Amino acid sequence: MRRMHQHAVIMTVAALAHASVAWAAGGTVTGKVVFEGIPPSVKEIQFGAEKQCALGHEHPPTYEDVVINGNGAVRDVLVYVTGEVPGQYAAPTEPLIFQQHGCIFVPHVGAVMLGQPVEVRNDDSVLHNVRAQSKLGQSFNIAQPVQGMKTTKKLLKPEIGIPLKCDVHFWMTGYLHVLPHPFFAITGPDGTFTIKGLPPGTYTIEAWHGKLGTQTQSVIVAEGQTAPAAFTFKTQ
Repeated sequence: MRRMHQHAVIMTVAALAHASVAWAAGGTVTGKVVFEGIPPSVKEIQFGAEKQCALGHEHPPTYEDVVINGNGAVRDVLVYVTGEVPGQYAAPTEPLIFQQHGCIFVPHVGAVMLGQPVEVRNDDSVLHNVRAQSKLGQSFNIAQPVQGMKTTKKLLKPEIGIPLKCDVHFWMTGYLHVLPHPFFAITGPDGTFTIKGLPPGTYTIEAWHGKLGTQTQSVIVAEGQTAPAAFTFKTQ
């Protein structure tokens, strides 16, 4: 399952990289998100009577609310430019795909630009009911009782941290982010992020995590240069 999640992340990053050709000039912000202290305990998901859910995993999966690797790197952190960015940027036409595989969301966290399609897929032979709980009137509620079903949505308002859940399986949770520009990234298993093509200027960068909270810092971006940024979350 972990290999599949990494593959999904790679595919998402590749899609964004392809869409970023139009804004390839500019500067870059790159860095890492780490956790300092004793990380939260890792808990296995208990599927109970849902045997079909367990069949989707070689090993029992764990809850993904907070994923920290052995070196303290934090996965699934949205790192993005807050406020306005000069220029106009077209949304990618390739959808962000949320798979329901083995009764978990893959990826756990996803992000799109305004108007970019979000495709929800049911890879399982069980009923899923996906609910997006927007605070800005962008909620949706999708029943997918049949394996292979796909539903596409487009969200047209910027919104950070839209919770996703399955009403049938309480452990299935995730987040969807909608941004007005392409200058964002989600950390992978190594905790790193790269934001390319930023016009020169001074920006506020925010790191957002559904359980660990948020952090911000200011960066100065120069044409053709790379600006470092690092975030450290700590035990609260």
